[in-house]
Amino acid sequence: MTTFGLDSNQVVRLASAVLADGEAEIDESGAAEVFARASWSGIAEPGDSVAGALVAALGPVQALTALVDGWAMERVAGAVGDAASDSLTTRDLALAFDRWRPRLVSNAVITSLRQAARVSARLIRPTDRLWPAGVDDLDVHGPIALWARGIDAAIESLGSSIALVGARAATGYGEHMAMELGAGLSDRGVSVVSGAAYGIDGMVHRAVLASGGLTVAFLAGGVDRFYPSGHDALLGRIATVGAVISELPCGSPPTKWRFLQRNRLIAASSVATVVVEAGHRSGSLNTAAHAASVGRPLGAVPGPVTSPSSAGCHRLIREFDAACVTSVDEVLELASGVVADGADHPELDLGLDSASDRRPPEQVRVLDALSARAARPTADIARRTGLAVSATEGVLGLLALEGAAIETEAGWRKQKR
Repeated sequence: MTTFGLDSNQVVRLASAVLADGEAEIDESGAAEVFARASWSGIAEPGDSVAGALVAALGPVQALTALVDGWAMERVAGAVGDAASDSLTTRDLALAFDRWRPRLVSNAVITSLRQAARVSARLIRPTDRLWPAGVDDLDVHGPIALWARGIDAAIESLGSSIALVGARAATGYGEHMAMELGAGLSDRGVSVVSGAAYGIDGMVHRAVLASGGLTVAFLAGGVDRFYPSGHDALLGRIATVGAVISELPCGSPPTKWRFLQRNRLIAASSVATVVVEAGHRSGSLNTAAHAASVGRPLGAVPGPVTSPSSAGCHRLIREFDAACVTSVDEVLELASGVVADGADHPELDLGLDSASDRRPPEQVRVLDALSARAARPTADIARRTGLAVSATEGVLGLLALEGAAIETEAGWRKQKR
C-alpha cells in the first residue's frame, strides 16, 4: 500500500481522526482504505469516470498503488480484467494516468487529512452507514468519498430530502418563494438540500434554519473553505445543526467546473429537485439537467411572464416536462411520485450563468487555474486543473491564440480583457 512515506501507525492515526459513524478503532486494512479514498478525492476531479471505474474495479488501495508505482497500462488492464473492460480501455487509462500524475504530491493528502481533523470533518465511504445511497445512481461518475461537517441526523436525512435551488440574482419574489417552500418543507419534517450560493440557495438554507429544520449544503471546494465568503456565518451554522458536504478534500478551492459537478450531487442525493427561480441561462438549470439524468422528479416554480428571472423555470415547464409547483403540498406531491423504469426523459441541454458554456470543459478548467496577476508554470496549472501536462499545454496554446492567456518568462497568466 502506498502511503507517501508514512508508517502503518501514522496512517491508522490519521484515518481514525476522520472516521465517519463514530468508530472507536480501525485496523490497518481499514485505515489503508480511508487513506486511499482521501487520496483519490484530491487526485481525480469530481465526476472523473475513469477514476470511478478504476476504483470500482480494483478497489481504492490497489488503484492508488497502480498509479503511484507507475504500473504499465497492460498490467492495469490485466488487473481490471472483465470487471470494467468496456469503460477502461488502455488508451483511456493512459490518458487518465497522465492527468493524475501532476497531483501526486507526497504531502497533499497528509495535509488535507490533518486539516480535516482540525475542523472536525469526516470522510464518508460507500460502505459507511452515513453514505447517501442516491449518489450511487451516478455510477462511475459518482464520488469516491465524501467529506462532511455536521450532525449525523442531517446526513442520514438525505435519503428523503428535497433539493431547492435557484439563481444567484434572485428577485424579491424568488426569495419569498424560497422562504415559503424551505420553511414549509421544514415544518413538515422534510430535510432540504441546496448549494449555499447567494440568492435562492442562501434564502432556502436560512428559512430552514429559522424553522428549526435540517438542511444540507453541498460545496464546490473543501469543507474547511466556506464559499462564498459572505455566507461564512451561514455555513458555520449549517455545519453546527445541519451538514456541509463536499467530495473534495480540505484545502481545495472552488472553481466553475467544480460548481457544475457539485450540482450532480445535489440532484442525486435528494428524492426530487425544484428550481425556485432561474433565468433563461441560469446555472441552477444545470442541477435540473442532472436531476433528469438520474430519473429524479423535477419541478419548477412559475413567475411573472414578464420577468427574465423566471424564464428558466418557464422553459423547464414548457420544454422539459418539469412539474409546475406553487406550494409545499405540490412539492411533496412531486417528491412522492415514482418515475417508471425505462421512461423517456427529455435530454436537458440548458445554458449556464456565464460564458463557460461556450467553451470546452478543458478550457474552462485552465482559465479557472490561471491568475491575472501571478504567472504560473505549466506543471502547476496542470496540477490545479487535473489535466495532463501535454493536454494543458495544448489548451494554453489555444487560449493564447485568442488572447485569453499570455506566456511570460515566469509562466502563464490570464490576459485581462
